[in-house]
Amino acid sequence: MNHRGIEFTVAKTADPGIWQWQFRIGEQIKSGKTETKIDLLAIRRVQLRIDRELRAIERKTT
Repeated sequence: MNHRGIEFTVAKTADPGIWQWQFRIGEQIKSGKTETKIDLLAIRRVQLRIDRELRAIERKTT
């Protein structure tokens, strides 16, 4: 999937309701897990995390 030019993945784990995610910004790889039964909510949480990371990078460069 793609959000604001950042490729990311979200995958179901063996545990019910647990989703594993990963994305890369530059040389940094971010990954983690989120808990929800709704796949679209898991995707949205990763998109929000990407937004936070991009804002943090923008603040550092200005």
